[in-house]
Amino acid sequence: MREPNAVDFWRGIALITIFINHIPGNVFQNYTYSQYGISDAAELFVFLAGWSIGIATRGRDGVPEPAGRTVLRLLSRMVEVYRAQLVITAIALAMLAGAALYLDNPLLVEWHNAGPIFSDPIQATVGWVTLLHQLGFFNILPLYVVLLGLAPAFVLLSRVHLGLAIGISILLYAVSLVFEINIPSWPMEGHWFFNPLCWQLLLVLGFAAHEWRRSSERFLAWRRRLMPLGIVIVLVGAVLSWFNLRPDPLAVPEPRLLFIFDKSYLSPARLVHFLGVLLAFQAVFGLVQPRARWLTRQLAGLGRNSLAVFSVGSVASLGAQLIRFWSGGGFATDIFVVGCGLASLSFTAWFVEWRSRSPRPSSAA
Repeated sequence: MREPNAVDFWRGIALITIFINHIPGNVFQNYTYSQYGISDAAELFVFLAGWSIGIATRGRDGVPEPAGRTVLRLLSRMVEVYRAQLVITAIALAMLAGAALYLDNPLLVEWHNAGPIFSDPIQATVGWVTLLHQLGFFNILPLYVVLLGLAPAFVLLSRVHLGLAIGISILLYAVSLVFEINIPSWPMEGHWFFNPLCWQLLLVLGFAAHEWRRSSERFLAWRRRLMPLGIVIVLVGAVLSWFNLRPDPLAVPEPRLLFIFDKSYLSPARLVHFLGVLLAFQAVFGLVQPRARWLTRQLAGLGRNSLAVFSVGSVASLGAQLIRFWSGGGFATDIFVVGCGLASLSFTAWFVEWRSRSPRPSSAA
């Protein structure tokens, strides 16, 4: 397995943060960085996915792999993510149904947009299998499915000129933002919580940052010079969050999404804040790694196995929600569910790597 690195380290932090934030009301949620700014771990996760695509689509010698191999690699990963989404959604539905039966509380099947699946299973089953109907807290992987479907086009465009890929990405983002274009939900009215047409920009920026890092000394120099600006942006975001200062959606001019702090459309304020977080904390891994090697190994292990860890974390967070509902919550309950959840994430990462290291038995002749 590869040695701990900054990408896996930060992806591990994002996975833990997402798990904790997907248990609403727990005491540890107050200490995740999403409570101290206007962006959160979702932005970090998507940006790092773009960075990882930059690594994966080049050989060890740094030469871009053939276009056909790149397309197949990204589309095969898209299928893996889609398969994981189907599995965790099915498990979540079974958990909600089982909890409703055990607790004799039919309202539990209404949780997280699950109601239509139980009340109108024919249409809703088609909806969740095609990703047009999504459960609450289970809507990140559908975003990844679409982003991975778009990724080959941007990667191949970048081989013509990186600026062309970035320009088209910005144009798609701006048009979707100004005209509020999003993928519709079905059979229920509405739209996707994470709009892929906007969030693709963050994926492309992550990919571009990797390309610039390996080929541009100017990028590295400006990254360091802009660290103070990043710190200022983080401090401004903290003040806005602490005092709950947000633009009134009814008071801002059109196009309103340019001015509000909207997560679904990745509004500019969230994007700028996240870029500030990147600049402000760019040196953290280099400071932590030599001083806390065990911690960096654990976090990087989570990041190396992000799909499996995220999938288990999604199911574990729903389990934690149900336990808190059944028990009434409280500090002791929060320690139990979060502790068990973090242990399950760590075990998942270890198990995936143990399986990959274990010798495969040879088949009989």
